[in-house]
Amino acid sequence: MNRVSIRVLPLLIFLLFNVSNSEDEEVKQYLVRFMDKLAGVTAKTDQSWGWNMTSDPCTHKWKGVSCDTQLRSVKKVVLDGLNLTGVLDIGSVCKASSLLVFSLVKNNVAGLISEEMGNCKRLTHLYLSGNRLSGHLPDSLKELSNLKRFDISNNNFSGKVPDLSRISKLITFYAQNNQLSGEIPKLDFSNLMQFNVSNNNFSGPLPDVKGRFSAESWSGNPELGGEFISKEFPPSAAAAPLSPRKSKDSSRRLLLIYFGYAVLGLIILLVVAFILISKKKLKEAEADVAKKGVNAYTSSTYDVCKITEHKSEYSASYEESRAAMSPLVVLRSPRAQCLRFEDLLRAPAELLGKGKHGSIYKVMLDNGSTTLAVKRVKDWSVTSQAFRRRMQRLHQTRHPNILRSLAFYSSKQEKLLVYEYQPNGSLYKLLHGSRNGQAFDWGSRINVAATVAEALAYMHEELSEDGIAHGNLKSANILFNNNMDPCVSEYGLMISQSESPSSNSHSNSFSLDPARIRTSFKADIYGFGVILLELVTGKPVQGDELELIQWVNSVVREEWTVEVFDKGLLLEGASEEMLLILLQIALKCINPNPYERPNMDQVAVMINTLKDEEDKSSPYV
Repeated sequence: MNRVSIRVLPLLIFLLFNVSNSEDEEVKQYLVRFMDKLAGVTAKTDQSWGWNMTSDPCTHKWKGVSCDTQLRSVKKVVLDGLNLTGVLDIGSVCKASSLLVFSLVKNNVAGLISEEMGNCKRLTHLYLSGNRLSGHLPDSLKELSNLKRFDISNNNFSGKVPDLSRISKLITFYAQNNQLSGEIPKLDFSNLMQFNVSNNNFSGPLPDVKGRFSAESWSGNPELGGEFISKEFPPSAAAAPLSPRKSKDSSRRLLLIYFGYAVLGLIILLVVAFILISKKKLKEAEADVAKKGVNAYTSSTYDVCKITEHKSEYSASYEESRAAMSPLVVLRSPRAQCLRFEDLLRAPAELLGKGKHGSIYKVMLDNGSTTLAVKRVKDWSVTSQAFRRRMQRLHQTRHPNILRSLAFYSSKQEKLLVYEYQPNGSLYKLLHGSRNGQAFDWGSRINVAATVAEALAYMHEELSEDGIAHGNLKSANILFNNNMDPCVSEYGLMISQSESPSSNSHSNSFSLDPARIRTSFKADIYGFGVILLELVTGKPVQGDELELIQWVNSVVREEWTVEVFDKGLLLEGASEEMLLILLQIALKCINPNPYERPNMDQVAVMINTLKDEEDKSSPYV
């Protein structure tokens, strides 16, 4: 290669890199049009803003624009508090197909949201509060299936809100201080963390908000009524004297009303009698089951597959092999429709790991076409009946980021639980072991923290009366599915002190002491705090988590806090301020006094608020 070639080659690489990594010219043209309508003279006179055809939004860093560092495509447009006074052209900004975050908070922008909003298919965060936007909300909003945060508060929007119930990832819905009407929109309130529709013109019944939100969230809507609102109706006018004809009609009405009450009373008596008879039959059936043995249990909720006696690596003794005569209870699942215990015993198995509470195996069925994970728990002092009740309760409580069991087996000696195998390993391995080429940057870590916090907050709320906490929360129990979404595994497997058998009760009964229940859930908070420490420090928990906690506390005490953080995160440009906030949340969670630790829903709100700010201010999502 001659000297000319040596000189030209870097120039060619530079030109090639810039051509292939700049935003599409057509998209850039639309973005410039968007800003022309939005800011007018302001953006044109201030050359430092960019937003023109002679520059590139990613290479030249247009004001308020963040890009994907690898694809060099526009990822976020955040133009908060810039005194913009133009008109919103949502169609133009949605030409940036990679757009995830769009924010115009606290400006003076007019206009409406057009149907072209539906073109922002990947949008996760939409913030339009504090403007002069008006008109009806477009039906195309329901097409934004990835939307997590939606804030249109403090505007002049009117009309009905489209049905957003299919947006399952939505965790924030703020629409207060508008002129919206009709019924409150259909939302998935089981996942929603923030909700406010106050000071509008909503009418009709208030939906079941799952007890998550106070009356302030819907106040200022005088036409709202329903089970959750004490609505006063205007007193009726003073009754005028009745004519003889009206008096006859009134008597007939009263007779019909009394007859209706009599029929209703008879129906209630029949229902009560039916319930009492059913309970009596149920007790007789339970007594019969007790005579035949606990393994005679069946339920309409389950498919029970009888099995024969076999020995395998699961059976440590002949006594345990005899337990194979018990049924494997298969929860209704397309992945394990009539799975039999003998199938598990015969199938090739690989030991994945051992812990103080048991071992976990990878089991391959049907010549490898079906892969399951089997958790073996030994020496767990809980009766088979109580274990079955627990598994039924956990089966009823569903969250997309909580890994549910497909089947379970219970004997006096051991318990087995069957799960769908998660191919991408655990959070522990991703943090401290081989990543198999998978990036695990700051954005990925804060997303894992927020997702797990939301899932645990949901489970704690749903199972608060049952006193069922996770009981063994650690990074090794957070697994990743095919989409690299985190799933909390082994929820509720470890019996807590709150469920220990009562000394003066039958062995199948459990005393749910409120103080012990609170301590049990607070132990989950502590475990989650340790996971947060692993995320921010990059250091593993080896044996006892106290070693990591003591090291973090000593560094913080000496005011060398930056030394705590994972060096890899700092090198990639993660914000020290954001890392510090997450560290402070972790320290709250591991407070030595359980009663001074926050609740899981409070932790979830804190982390989601942090993630929200991070999404708006940095290139990580």
